[in-house]
Amino acid sequence: MIRVENIYKSFAGRTVLSNISATFEPGKTNLIIGKSGSGKTVLLKSIVGLHDIDSGEIWYGDVLFSELDFRKKKEIRKEMGMLFQGSALFDSLTVEENVMFPLDMFSDKSKEEKLDRVNFCLNRVNIINSNHLFPSELSGGMKKRVAIARAIALNPRYLFCDEPNSGLDPKTAIVIDELIKEITEEFNMTTIVNTHDMNSVMENGEKIIFIDEGEKCWEGNKHEILESDNIKLNDFVFANSLARKLKETR
Repeated sequence: MIRVENIYKSFAGRTVLSNISATFEPGKTNLIIGKSGSGKTVLLKSIVGLHDIDSGEIWYGDVLFSELDFRKKKEIRKEMGMLFQGSALFDSLTVEENVMFPLDMFSDKSKEEKLDRVNFCLNRVNIINSNHLFPSELSGGMKKRVAIARAIALNPRYLFCDEPNSGLDPKTAIVIDELIKEITEEFNMTTIVNTHDMNSVMENGEKIIFIDEGEKCWEGNKHEILESDNIKLNDFVFANSLARKLKETR
């Protein structure tokens, strides 16, 4: 479990996050949603320690992560997996080498053990017989799946996904959503997904935090979101045709 309490963050005197508190639960797909510029990316980066917060607390289980020094934060980061918006695969490395990268960085396993783990992760995301391909030889959906395989290589307790469906066609996006949900439940990870894709919200929104202009304006799940009378939330949600149609059928 990850818990944030009364988080504030500003840049050059401009407040970007204001008094945000939330709990992100293990075994569930926890979503941070909001329009571009709302502060959701800053919140995600603050949770993983890429931004130092101005005040407040960030807890990983019973560990006060926000107060740790660099060395101790690094120990917690070994338990994190990251899926970046653009997949962020290394162009000069093969699929196998990309997935093995965190194992080379943080694991003392033998070469054979690392390769076994790489193949397990690739098989889990349904990437078969592609170990020696380079990212340039992969489709967008395959790149995302390889990135997920890399993110789970260290068997993390925490998985962070920044706009995982960015640049994908709707059909492939559904596949990625389902995969993230499956591995979250299978490995009982605390997964936090940063997204503005309402299709993802309606499929995977077991726990949703809505951010607007740096403030948490609503919290709930994919069923409650259609019944909310929060004006800012409705302006965001029902700009999307799928969500509007779902509400009209109720």
